Amino acid sequence: MGEHDPFARLRAAAGERAAAGLTRRLRPRGPRSAPQAVDLAGNDYLGFAGHPAVAEAAAAAARRWGAGATGSRLVTGDTLLHRELEEELADFCGTESALVFSSGYTANLGVVAALADGSAALVCDRRNHASLIDAARLAKASGAQVLLFDHADTAMAGAALSGAAREHRILLSDTVFSVDGDLADTAALARVCAEHGAALLVDDAHGLGVVGEGGTGALTAAGLGGAPGTAATVTLSKALGAQGGAVLGPQPLIRHLVETARTFIFDTGLAPPAAGAALEALRLLRAEPDRPRRLRALARRISAELSGAGLAATAPDAAVVSVLADSRRQAVAWAEACRAAGVAVGCFRPPSVPDGRSRLRLTVRADLTDAQVDRALQTVVDSRPRGPGGPDLPRADRSG
Repeated sequence: MGEHDPFARLRAAAGERAAAGLTRRLRPRGPRSAPQAVDLAGNDYLGFAGHPAVAEAAAAAARRWGAGATGSRLVTGDTLLHRELEEELADFCGTESALVFSSGYTANLGVVAALADGSAALVCDRRNHASLIDAARLAKASGAQVLLFDHADTAMAGAALSGAAREHRILLSDTVFSVDGDLADTAALARVCAEHGAALLVDDAHGLGVVGEGGTGALTAAGLGGAPGTAATVTLSKALGAQGGAVLGPQPLIRHLVETARTFIFDTGLAPPAAGAALEALRLLRAEPDRPRRLRALARRISAELSGAGLAATAPDAAVVSVLADSRRQAVAWAEACRAAGVAVGCFRPPSVPDGRSRLRLTVRADLTDAQVDRALQTVVDSRPRGPGGPDLPRADRSG
């Protein structure tokens, strides 16, 4: 009897990805004490991940509460630090309550699955983040109806809500979409939801700390902070530079999640050092409200200068600037050339991009100096590969 390898198909799949230019690699970065490239790839929008006060808050939390949460928050993983973070998050974002999860991904999975049973219909923007897409898939498997609308098409969203064959209706949308950085018309979505008696749940991962006066997020920027029928998820790992996620909304929703959200009930609580770091970063943001304003100004400058140099750069509504490439291979070569020149940029290719077009993604940071911005701009312009790179892949359907 010959040896059977049940994973042989994985080697074949890896070969197919390599042939298509879709190989992905882990790249450990150096410690913060070492010289670093100009970072336009990470999501540390406000520069808080390495802020001395934030790092010290994480260390202090570890000394007081331990390195880990030790269990789910319903067993041993809840601390006064978690409660303090939730109270200040809710107050900052203008909502009644908040509940902290171990990540933004688990927050999205938890809240959608807890709300969307067989009596619910989910109406989703086709370009939503993968965590919302996965959450919708889980809900569909549990009997929920899932309907899609074209990106940012409010009229189509309203028609889907109107035609939903379920008693309860929930509209799901990113606020700032992570690939191109465009901002949903959250106020218009809220009006459509009100017309059809639906709830609005937005993922404000790229909006918290970036959008709105002082970085209070997309709901408050749209005048919807604490509005009935609205809720948001956020991450603590982007503008706040820490780790974790949260759901923001009315108290009945938060109570429901504590009692029913599986990614809250059965997951180890957020580690105290991450909670301490996020809380300190939130307090720094309150004390330095000009950081988000500078961040948005830098993003607009980068977009304008790249467009002026003849590149296809998006106009940012927040802090993400995408630059289209001619092909997936060109995008990879372009990102590698930037990295070799000391500028880290994101490289997005199918199936991670909603329109099948490969691009560089630049995530701007408020703590970049003018000299760093000048260097990054020159590097992106000078590093663009010339010549054909092969056709891009057909559009990938991320909606599932």
